[in-house]
Amino acid sequence: MCAKIVALANQKGGVGKTTTALNLSAALAVNKKKILLVDSDPQGNASSGVGCVAEGNDGTIYNCYIGTQEAKDCIHPTNLENLYILPASIDLVGVEIELINHENREKRLKSILRQVRDDFDFIFIDCPPSLGLLTLNSLTAADSVLIPLQCEYFALEGLAQLINTIRRVKKGLNRELYIEGLLLTMYDRRNKLTYSVAKEIRKHFKDQVYTNFIPRNVRLSESPSHGQTIIEYDNSCNGAKAYIKLSTEFLDRIN
Repeated sequence: MCAKIVALANQKGGVGKTTTALNLSAALAVNKKKILLVDSDPQGNASSGVGCVAEGNDGTIYNCYIGTQEAKDCIHPTNLENLYILPASIDLVGVEIELINHENREKRLKSILRQVRDDFDFIFIDCPPSLGLLTLNSLTAADSVLIPLQCEYFALEGLAQLINTIRRVKKGLNRELYIEGLLLTMYDRRNKLTYSVAKEIRKHFKDQVYTNFIPRNVRLSESPSHGQTIIEYDNSCNGAKAYIKLSTEFLDRIN
């Protein structure tokens, strides 16, 4: 077993990136895949979203970055079988400063995950909403990038910048990196703008866009506050069904 590593990235906040990291991971875990969710965002929302609240920096990805702990000692099980978390705390924000003079600083996460890669089927990295050192580390460590896009007017804003960053990383740090797919999120069937934005995105990116999309769903918004993925919180709601369908499409595309 050697995990496929997928970074979820978009420097625009509020597009459903962490929601997708949490719930795609959960849907695949239910499908008997062993999943590691790596929280690479100092806000720690992916960690709290699976009920893992890091107090201080002990046992978090921050310790892995600065070399005081190994990844295997910082991985925690979640309440969902087959789903594990490498959590983050606010201390992670200091990594950019602490590694500023570090040789190969963009490759730290790649080195960290190499230790545990053989233990999982998939590793998903939840990137921060920026294109700083933490995101560069994630893109350098990943095999591919999954880009969530909100179905709203400014959906394509900043996407060109992200794609340019992916190209630069591919050229200089990770030749094998590619775009896994683009995922339309917060899809509202009642809104004409949703259709026009989705049409525009599909026109530009064609079959790179997942057929399945994620609808606006109140239950999806509620579940993280309970420290649960949508699969645990309400697996019969539209949001849960959408992520289950996405997980099937995700596996089909890989196969």
